[in-house]
Amino acid sequence: MKIGYARVSTKEQNLDRQIDALQAFGCEKIFSDKISGAKSDRPELNMMKAQLRQGDIVVIDKLDRLGRSLKDLISIVSEFESKGVSFVSLKDSMDTTTPSGKLIFHIFASLAEFERSLISERTKAGLAAAKARGRMGGRRPGLSDEAKKTAMAAETLYKAGQHSVSEMCEQLGISRPTLYNYLRARKVPIGPPT
Repeated sequence: MKIGYARVSTKEQNLDRQIDALQAFGCEKIFSDKISGAKSDRPELNMMKAQLRQGDIVVIDKLDRLGRSLKDLISIVSEFESKGVSFVSLKDSMDTTTPSGKLIFHIFASLAEFERSLISERTKAGLAAAKARGRMGGRRPGLSDEAKKTAMAAETLYKAGQHSVSEMCEQLGISRPTLYNYLRARKVPIGPPT
């Protein structure tokens, strides 16, 4: 069975063009999400994956409709492959029902793995070089100049005792945890929350 998957990033965008293309290709069932590709939890995609059976073919309009990155795409298509499910991307001319389509997909997977290895090696080499020069990675401790000014204002408001914690946060444009972090940075004794 040909099963289609369509996705747009926002509720305002329209799925019609993708759905028309999937129906024209012969998809008997179509799942669609209106959600950002950056979200790992896509309900309709998860529902589709749960219903896939050996011999099914998942069809999408473009690769970026399915995966939020090459790594994510390869992971999803590998999951299909492990279930005996083929994969077709209409605009990208990728079709794992054919030997050449399978080859192209495996080349993509190998390139992605190679890229991850290179990034990892470069990161380790950079950290080792920085360490040899006496520098450590990560964020510098302490507050930025802007944060120091806000921390001083937070201390002044807190010590005045005329505002609730919520009012202080609203006035300073910061969250409750940030307020307490700033007060701790200024070494202000903190009483019970108000």
